[in-house]
Amino acid sequence: MTPPGPSPSVHVRSAGSALPGEPVDNTALAAALGVNEEWIDVFIGTRTRHFARDLTSGDIRWTLADLCADAAANALENSGTDPAEVEFLVLGTATPDHLMPATVNQVADQLGLDQLPTYQLQSGCAGAVQALSVAQYLIGSGEFTTGLAIGGDVCTKHLDLRRDLSEAAPGDLVNCVLFGDGAGAAVLGSRPGDRAVALRRVLNRCTGLGREPGQIIDWFGLADRDEPRQALIEDYKAIEESVPTMAVEILWELLDSLGWAAGDLDFLLPPQLSGRMTRLITEQLGVPEAREISCVADTGNNGNALPFLQLERLLREMTSGQKALAVAVESSKWIKAGFALEHL
Repeated sequence: MTPPGPSPSVHVRSAGSALPGEPVDNTALAAALGVNEEWIDVFIGTRTRHFARDLTSGDIRWTLADLCADAAANALENSGTDPAEVEFLVLGTATPDHLMPATVNQVADQLGLDQLPTYQLQSGCAGAVQALSVAQYLIGSGEFTTGLAIGGDVCTKHLDLRRDLSEAAPGDLVNCVLFGDGAGAAVLGSRPGDRAVALRRVLNRCTGLGREPGQIIDWFGLADRDEPRQALIEDYKAIEESVPTMAVEILWELLDSLGWAAGDLDFLLPPQLSGRMTRLITEQLGVPEAREISCVADTGNNGNALPFLQLERLLREMTSGQKALAVAVESSKWIKAGFALEHL
């Protein structure tokens, strides 16, 4: 299926982010988990991350709703948009605070918003792009003029600090050291803000027909909460093999659909898995002329927050006439995602 055509009437006015607490470095994380610090440095390549739970006690310090509301408020402030102008909210997350009420509605409550449509998309790393896609359609329809797209995850809810990891296999350890927590948001509108940045294209496509999931995040009801199965399972080898190839395919599909050449790109927002994997993927994408916008080595893999964290950094740098392309891959059921921006 051919993606919808460019939508110059949809603009990204601003972005904002929220990271919980002080950064946790590899020394502190290795000590808390009883794992090798050098292994984290070399194999993962992520220096720091932020946690919504206290690393020692496990106490919740920030909920996902807290982080998303803070990120949204920062995005609104960055564009000078009054919260009363917001006509809808879209949230992409893999780790909602509850099954019900939807976290997006708790975010609306914290922002003081009422009597407006809200949408929550249950998705992994592609959820942020899916939120942008829904916002693009809503504004492009002409029914709405201003909305918030939000992405965030609190991955530490799956980090069991009581578990003995001394004999855990490397593939199992990855899940304990790869992730962080955070949220990001973007204000989208039919009119440009201070920076006239048009959302030219959004790609979102599930391509996992007949393939085993690369990642499974389970949830437990009253009937099965005591079962000895893991809540988080990840085939990191399959992800290492598939994500770089999928990223290249996404890059060229977006470029071809827009009629852009690789040399037209001023900025590249690569998939953010870990510091090490992001470096490898960026090299394979093969657009050295484009400036890389990355943050995962400092923020950890905080899922649906990452594209918005990258976007926030990008908007500080873009100037008139420049183009940017973002690539995101979700390994849960192999989703290709990405978006293209142009500063008018």
